[in-house]
Amino acid sequence: MSSAGLSFENPVFAAYAAYSSLVILKLFIVAGYTTYKRFRVKVFANPEDVKGNKGAVARLDNPDVERVRRLHRNDLENIPAFLAVGLLYVLTGPSPGVALWHFRVFTAARCFHTVSYLAAVQPWRFLGFTAGLLATISMTLQVLMAGAL
Repeated sequence: MSSAGLSFENPVFAAYAAYSSLVILKLFIVAGYTTYKRFRVKVFANPEDVKGNKGAVARLDNPDVERVRRLHRNDLENIPAFLAVGLLYVLTGPSPGVALWHFRVFTAARCFHTVSYLAAVQPWRFLGFTAGLLATISMTLQVLMAGAL
């Protein structure tokens, strides 16, 4: 592999960096949306968060807040795996076109999953989740094949 492996001169790494940044930004947007929901319905997870928020309560059972929290937790289960495996995948020296499609599919799938989760629609949420998972599994298998067990 060229010495430009983890350099922006490498188009695969540059694409990985861009798509990774997009899914990290999406993760932060969902975290912010969780905060927005909490303030909108005045339901917080911790008693100390209630102080200074008139009419607020500390509860963990508000359906609107919990839906967004579950979405955020799902992101926290899937995005770090993509980030780790994607970086290892870059080091295998894949075809730029194939790599780009892996990154695009994962990013689009996570965005589609987010919209589907918030809208509470199946089977679309499942399909978004599955497409992202398959992109990550495909990269994982390629890393395994390139590695030495």
